[in-house]
Parts: sequence; structure tokens; C-alpha cells
Amino acid sequence: MIPTPLRLLGAPGSPYTRKMLALLRYRRIPYQLILQGSRESEGLPRPRVPLLPTFFLPAENAASGDGGELEAVTDSTPLIRRFEVAFEGRSVIPGDPALAFLDLLLEDFADEWLTKAMFHYRWHFAPDIEKARRVLPLWANPSVSDEAVAPFQAMIGERQIERLRVVGSNEATAPVIEASYRRILQRLDAHWTVQPFLFGGRPASADFALFGQLTQLVGFDPTPAALALETSPRVVAQVDRMEDLSGLEVDAADWIAADAVSESLRDLLREVGRGYVPVMLANARAVAMGAEVVETEVDGARWTQRPFPYQAKCLGWLRDAHAALDPAVSERVDALLAGSGCEPLFAASLEE
Repeated sequence: MIPTPLRLLGAPGSPYTRKMLALLRYRRIPYQLILQGSRESEGLPRPRVPLLPTFFLPAENAASGDGGELEAVTDSTPLIRRFEVAFEGRSVIPGDPALAFLDLLLEDFADEWLTKAMFHYRWHFAPDIEKARRVLPLWANPSVSDEAVAPFQAMIGERQIERLRVVGSNEATAPVIEASYRRILQRLDAHWTVQPFLFGGRPASADFALFGQLTQLVGFDPTPAALALETSPRVVAQVDRMEDLSGLEVDAADWIAADAVSESLRDLLREVGRGYVPVMLANARAVAMGAEVVETEVDGARWTQRPFPYQAKCLGWLRDAHAALDPAVSERVDALLAGSGCEPLFAASLEE
């Protein structure tokens, strides 16, 4: 049992915080948001790796969730699945296991690939850097004096620009990231003319993952926001409407059938295969070999970045989930992915 309201530490500039807040609103799960850096955040348990959002939940191995020590828990994808078990109704996982697997894949695509665009645009272009540097430190306490906040404004820019090397944004990869972002906007625009969410008339976990990244790309950072408005006003509108779907009434019939997957969704899966797949595979190989550099090719262009161990874990979890599918479901999943470029993710070996 998990008592409510759920308590979580987060920030408006964290796409994963926004992902989870929108999901909790949609599922009508009571929560208490504690802003990072606020007075209320002092003395809370700290996770082993400080990430946002951080939930404060009863230990999973505790005899009861009604009391005892709380643990700090991060990582939105397994948290969503944990909440599926703990709270009934308004599920964000499609009932068809083949669609549920595609949902997991697209959620990871948003969390681990689209986030490269989010970091790139925020910390690569001067107007975006300036806005983020000035605004982000004020979210915890807008009453802080200009003199007191100035050192944090300087520090946050330096720290996040350094992080670009980890997520893969650099002079070599910038054109690839920017071209992919534009295509994702186009693919989503086309899909949302067919149906309002990825898998039908109700949102799945991947919808919330896309929403989280797009809250920043469309709703905060000026350069990608201008591109979104130019490319797809529909995507801009979708981000606004997904902020709070607590009033949306849904039922099981709102999920599409696996044999009714639209061409627009298949196009989105082809976008997954185009950039996310080769980079995730190259990163996993680099991590496994202890290499200092990830190198591969995306759309005929060179991709290079530092190895990212967490994304190698993400790929491992996806492969484990695919291997655990019932054979009949696995066959349906593979048929849906055929020709998308995603097939190498689940090959027996990660070797080239």
C-alpha cells in the first residue's frame, strides 16, 4: 500500500517532473509537490543518484506501507508501473501486451532520445541559455534578491552546458538532433490528425513521456518553441491540453486494436529506428567495452559522444522486456516493428 498524497520533489524545468505530475493528475492520484531548493525540501531523504522527480515512498520490502522509514525513489518508467499496481483505474498501459510493449519503447524514446533535443536547445543557443540561466534558479523562491541569486544563475549555466557532453549534444551531432526534432514534430502532427493520443482515445505512458520533454521544447525554450509553432500548432495545443487531463473520461474501448496501428504511428516508429536505435546500440557497445567515446552514424552523419551508462541500462531493460514476451505476443510485436529500423534493438547480439 502506498499512502496518499504522494510526496515528490521536483521542478517546473524538469521534463520528468512534468511527465509525472501530468500523469498523476490524469490518474487522479493525490500528490504534494515540493519544489527543489525550497524550505520544504530541507531534511528529506536523498536518493543515491539525485534526479528529478524524487518520490518519497515506503520501502518496497516493508511489511506495510502505513508507516516506517521512507525511501527516496527516482526513475519515472518503473514508478509508473509501480503506481499501476498500487492504484486502480485510469491505467496508462494499453491492455494489449503488444501495444504495451510499443508504449514502453516509445516512452524510452522520449525519455532518452527526445531529451537530447531538450538539452541541446536549452544550452546550445544564446537566447535559450540566457532565459534558462535567469529563470530556473528563481522557481524555488521568486522572492530571493538579485544579489543572492546571481551566483546560482552563473553556476547553473556552466553546469548544464557541461552536461551536453553526456547527453550527446556537440558540434558534430547538433544537425542530427535538430533535424530529428523537426521530424518528430511533423510525425506527431500527422499522427494527432488521426487520433488524439498515441494508442487511441486515451493517453498512455509514452504520451506523458513525450509531453514532459515537449513542455520544455514547446513551452519554455524560445528557439525550439518557435520551431514548434512554425511546424505544428497542433503539437503546441496538445502540450497545453495534456497538462491536466483529470477531466477526461475514458474506458477500455478507447485503446486501438494492435491490428489497427495507423501508418502515422508506424512513421513515428521509423523515427525511433532512425536515430535512437543506432545511438543506443553504439552507446551500449561502448559501455560494455569500457570505451571512452561512442561513435556511430545517423542519417549518414557522424555521431560521437561520451558513453552514457544509464542509457545502456535502459537498453538492457528493454531487451529483457522483449525477451520476456509470450512467443505469440513477441511475434506480433516484431511484425509491428518490421521495417521500422527498430529490429536491431532486440537482436540476439549487440555486436555490429
